[in-house]
Amino acid sequence: MIARFGNTRFGTEVLPNQFFLDWIKVAEDEAKHFSLLRRRLEELGSFYGAHTIHAGLWASARQTAQSLSARLCIIHLVHEARGLDVNPTTIAKFRAAGDFESVKTLEIIHHDEITHVTAGHRWFTFVCEKEGVDPVQTFRAQVKAHFAGALKGPFNEEDRRKAGMTPDFYEDLRGELNSSAIDDDSVGREGNVEINYESPEKR
Repeated sequence: MIARFGNTRFGTEVLPNQFFLDWIKVAEDEAKHFSLLRRRLEELGSFYGAHTIHAGLWASARQTAQSLSARLCIIHLVHEARGLDVNPTTIAKFRAAGDFESVKTLEIIHHDEITHVTAGHRWFTFVCEKEGVDPVQTFRAQVKAHFAGALKGPFNEEDRRKAGMTPDFYEDLRGELNSSAIDDDSVGREGNVEINYESPEKR
């Protein structure tokens, strides 16, 4: 975020220092999340990269590479906000299975993700103010232009509201991006990329 969009200007006005502080904190959190998940996987006898994953987040990052507004919308207010919807259900499944260590890990991540969506909303509305546009209508337009498919519920309205996202942002919204328009180099858009890390035992 900082490397790609840090030089953004609104006329002669540069981004405030808080923009950089917020995204440094987000990056720090994401590194922490990776470490927590990697450690928990290894405690359970697996390792990061043992299973196939999709690369939808990376595809969206490429799709929004030229627009700060679009990047904030799609990465932070679509993808990360979706995490707010699904994390509580995942946590409940681990709790029901008696895996309380995984519950603790996911609760840390979920709490942090609320702050990430908050940062996305804060800076998206900042950009909209500088550009003189309505945040809700601009968000919906960005999703239609840069995202493929419907925003799926059920939505975690409570945590989304904590982050600043009211239902008028996301209800009854479908992205109209044709998947064939995504760069051919955006690996994993079909959700079948294998990440070939070695297991800890082979290092």
